[in-house]
Amino acid sequence: MDDLRRSPLHDTHIQLGARMVPFAGWEMPVQYEGIIPENRAVRQKLGVFDISHMGELFVSGNSAGSAAGWLDTILTNNVAKLNIGQGQYTLLLNETGGVIDDLIVCRQSDTNYFLVVNASKVEEDVSWMQAKLPASGVTLTNRSAEFAGLAVQGPEAVTAFQTMFGDSAQLPERFCMSTIATDDGDVIICRTGYTGEDGYELFCTAATGPNWWQRCIDAGAAPAGLGARDSLRLEKCYPLNGNDLSPDRTPLEAGLAFAVDLHKPDFIGRETLIRQKTKGLHRRLVAIKQTGKSPSPRAGYLVLSGDKEVGTLSSGGVSPNLRCGISMAYITSGHNKIGTALDVEIRGKRFPAEVVKKPFI
Repeated sequence: MDDLRRSPLHDTHIQLGARMVPFAGWEMPVQYEGIIPENRAVRQKLGVFDISHMGELFVSGNSAGSAAGWLDTILTNNVAKLNIGQGQYTLLLNETGGVIDDLIVCRQSDTNYFLVVNASKVEEDVSWMQAKLPASGVTLTNRSAEFAGLAVQGPEAVTAFQTMFGDSAQLPERFCMSTIATDDGDVIICRTGYTGEDGYELFCTAATGPNWWQRCIDAGAAPAGLGARDSLRLEKCYPLNGNDLSPDRTPLEAGLAFAVDLHKPDFIGRETLIRQKTKGLHRRLVAIKQTGKSPSPRAGYLVLSGDKEVGTLSSGGVSPNLRCGISMAYITSGHNKIGTALDVEIRGKRFPAEVVKKPFI
């Protein structure tokens, strides 16, 4: 793994005995104590994840409205509606409506915006966005190398925040952000999350990352790795870019219409989405639950209805909380309604499953 990038928290993970794996070009912790106890720590109390591999981009305009106006031509949600301190989930699409990346955009001021993008897509996103920049008036800056990122997730997140920052500090509302001045420099706090639990993301300088990690631990957070994070997001049916989201799948097919504003006059990929909404979708991303004992479902496994192949799993695993196999897949029309009985082919054998309502828990 010598050619992989390392988080500012790498040495800390090694000291904690983390099992390290390649992920999106980085060497990252997949687990510490184990996926099940780490999942349950987040669901029941509090966990902390290293998200330093994710990208931090900054967009600035030379006048009020210029940055938002440009962002609204390349992102699906309505950036112009954001007040200062507010954020939203949105998507960056290609010309045919396929997903390049899903991301969070927050408005910092009248003219400045903060974007958090997926680790595997930083360079692609920056290249795509730079190619769409106007000749003047808007600048895009990639500052990913400057930051360490931590995601603090769980029912005890608010208590932990007060422990770390003091009773006078205020945790932002859901899908809002703030910048807090500390002895270790300014810290950006975003209250979004990828687990379905309450929590926040903390972005600090790379050099102070280990200090903030320790403060999270001292506040009661259990270290949690990529394995737990994947099981948590799958239980809530949150899509994973590169698996459930891809350049040949649209946000509407993925069930992300809430992050698409088709009333905006124009944005890249809009024509395809308008056409799909008018004519209907031929496939949808659905939740599938194994109805009997089976091996763990995994991405790439076939989904069948009788003798007909109706889809392929895009994500899959065993839910630590439901204790059964769960997955997501793009299933063709006529076979994707809730309650539809299907089979998942695992290691050459078929195992019964059912389309269920999202999320699993």
